[in-house]
Amino acid sequence: MIKIWIVGLLRAAWIAGTLPILIASLPFSKLTSFHGLLMGFAKRGKIMQASSSKFSVPQKFFSHFYVVAVIWTTLLAVTTWYYAYKTAPMLSDSLLYPRVASHLTGDSRSFSMSRFHSTPFRDRYKIWQSVFLLLLMELQVLRRLYEALYVFQYSNAARMHILGYLTGLFFYTAAPLSLCCNWALDTSNFAVNQVLKFIVRGKDGMRDVEFDWSGFVTPLLKLGWCEWIGALVFVWGWIHQYRCHAILGSLREQKEESDEYLIPYGDWFEIVSSPHYLAEIVIYAGILIASGCADLTIWLLFLFVVANLVFVAAETHRWYLRKFEDYPSKRRAVIPFVY
Repeated sequence: MIKIWIVGLLRAAWIAGTLPILIASLPFSKLTSFHGLLMGFAKRGKIMQASSSKFSVPQKFFSHFYVVAVIWTTLLAVTTWYYAYKTAPMLSDSLLYPRVASHLTGDSRSFSMSRFHSTPFRDRYKIWQSVFLLLLMELQVLRRLYEALYVFQYSNAARMHILGYLTGLFFYTAAPLSLCCNWALDTSNFAVNQVLKFIVRGKDGMRDVEFDWSGFVTPLLKLGWCEWIGALVFVWGWIHQYRCHAILGSLREQKEESDEYLIPYGDWFEIVSSPHYLAEIVIYAGILIASGCADLTIWLLFLFVVANLVFVAAETHRWYLRKFEDYPSKRRAVIPFVY
């Protein structure tokens, strides 16, 4: 029952976040004021006017998102990975029989045939798939934290709306959880039980823990083609986002010297105004593909990412067009050759 509530709340949250953006994006004059209100919450940095900074925080607070994300994603990844290792082994028969024989001949490592057969293979596969998705998310948030600390040099004048800040904190809490929400309750219960056992029995009373490292890694290698294709798409977007962020970071250094905004060039900036947003969409498309495209929660997460980034990218594109008379006309906002 609690598991259903966790999944249901996450889905409701993604829908609640996406619907206002979709409504504000409709081309109706009656929605102009609503569009302006929502855009006021989403604006940050160069597209946020100084007069709009009453309810705002420094844009350098972006690093808070990634500190939270790294801590939270690491916790979820480690606990889910260990839970998968202990309760959802994906052993082939060739590996299963030696493990049974080893146990029968006195191997101290615990092995339960009933545990192995009580969890359907499909569920065991899905648990390891969640581990895989969390590891992809870990790569993303670690890189974003590095960029926030060492690539971007936010000026003291750069601001973002307080609601945008709170939305970012929510996103980097809910997004990793959405990747493993079907097992979050079981994982947390398992982790709590392990901690309680340690407290009750003490260190000396606990059985010596022997890690079978192949048991941690081999199941990930047994995942199917969709996980690895998704990982390739993820890495493609991941690399291009880093390149685009490096370009923006170098422009900000030049801006401090010249006190003027510059038109970015290079990589995907040649085709869109916000290639770092395009790359983010590609990254989450890779995660969606790696999930097998069968989980509604991850679909809703992806739709929120697309709606939010396209919405902000459109305003960024308009800002570039107003700011620079010689802005490249062939560039689109965020979707190459389309929008």
